[in-house]
Amino acid sequence: MSAQPEVRDTAAPRTGQVVVAKIGTSSITDHHGDIDQAAVAKFVAEVAQLRAAGHRVVVVTSGAIAAGLPAIGLGGDRRPTDAVTLQAVSAIGQSRLMRVYDESFAAHGLVAGQVLLAPLDFGIRQQYLHARGTLARLLELGVVPVINENDAIADDEIRFGDNDRLSALVAQLIGADLLVLLTDAPGLLTADPRIDSQASLIEEVLEVTAELERVAGGAGSALGSGGMASKVAAAKMASWSGVRAVIAAAHRTDVLVDAVDGVAGVGTVVQPRAQRIGARKLWIAFAVESSGRITVDEGARRALLERGVSLLPAGVTGVSGGFLADQGVEIAGPDGAVFAKGLARVAAADLAPVAGRRTTELPEGMVHEVVHRDDLVIVP
Repeated sequence: MSAQPEVRDTAAPRTGQVVVAKIGTSSITDHHGDIDQAAVAKFVAEVAQLRAAGHRVVVVTSGAIAAGLPAIGLGGDRRPTDAVTLQAVSAIGQSRLMRVYDESFAAHGLVAGQVLLAPLDFGIRQQYLHARGTLARLLELGVVPVINENDAIADDEIRFGDNDRLSALVAQLIGADLLVLLTDAPGLLTADPRIDSQASLIEEVLEVTAELERVAGGAGSALGSGGMASKVAAAKMASWSGVRAVIAAAHRTDVLVDAVDGVAGVGTVVQPRAQRIGARKLWIAFAVESSGRITVDEGARRALLERGVSLLPAGVTGVSGGFLADQGVEIAGPDGAVFAKGLARVAAADLAPVAGRRTTELPEGMVHEVVHRDDLVIVP
């Protein structure tokens, strides 16, 4: 499969910025876990402000499960935990959630358009292009796309995915200038304020490091699937694709306008990296689950890092996990440190017997590349 093209559209000049605004379940629900129409109205009013200022906005929203639970008498202590029931509840709640958005946008003379996506849509070229074309056309028509994950028919995504990650992929997909990740906190803090009263806002991040990711901690509320850690991971994805990201409080007045205008203290600003990667490799690096690991020798590690070549069986020293062809794998050096991810072209069961062999020694008909360079991305 060939690499995805860059998605920024340079065919015609555009006015204003393209903004992806993501809001999570905990920011649009009340203390009972029901959809808070006032919170949605506040968020939509700020989207309308951006539209009036000439910006184009794509909304990524959670909340379908929260909207569906009350309709069938569940929620609170009775909230289901199994994936199949949650998928069914999301199907019930999605139309109810969109009704709230439709009414809120209509109050500002705007039309919303529902788009349901899953991370896999970014890995299949034809689906990727269809999604990009649909979103581009909606924006051209003056519609505000309202995106949610397609939880009702998702597999692992409903349990392991989150809309933070999806919003970062959308930002790359449409060539956004800015990704705003709205949450209950003012941004990324230096420590957990529940433990450290001296915790303060980190206003600017030039590079998301492992230390910063540790500061972000774990999951958020019981209602949502994310947390500050997933916000930082999404901001990192955006940074890698050349998009500025802001993590800020949903309840802050004019938070979206301030984020676009670069107002100091609006939240945590994660600056884009000078070197960016394309959509396909972004998907491989952050959206594809790893189903195994391939260990390589030092020569292969240097070749992958310095020359950008494909990984061949000759450089492989170890295989772990039962991955199949086209599944994600981590690639580690002799020291065990993972330095790359990719899509395997050979299943683990077929690779293990030929590890270390030269191309001329491979069985007839066997694929020569373990991981093709188009399917491989270097990760820090």
